[in-house]
Amino acid sequence: MEIKKTIRCFAVAEFSDAKGTPCSIQESSGDGPAIWFGAKQIGLKEFVANRVPAWKEISKCDESDIRHHHVANNRILLTQEIVKELLPILQRFAETGNLE
Repeated sequence: MEIKKTIRCFAVAEFSDAKGTPCSIQESSGDGPAIWFGAKQIGLKEFVANRVPAWKEISKCDESDIRHHHVANNRILLTQEIVKELLPILQRFAETGNLE
């Protein structure tokens, strides 16, 4: 997993989870050592009964339409192989407070 720098010079590594969801691990600009870790998008979906398909990915939701149900998923699915790739980065952060 390659570690690059953001425009603001924070270390970041991008990867995909087991379902192909774009993810990243990035140093935070907050106080003290911290990282951002997870999906790069929220995966917003809309459910409409009697529509085929009933679930559809959307970019924004209309909260005024009560016939529609919305769900956002920011969980990522990690296989054993993906975890093996992430472990050295996470171990380095645990020991030094940095990703690289």
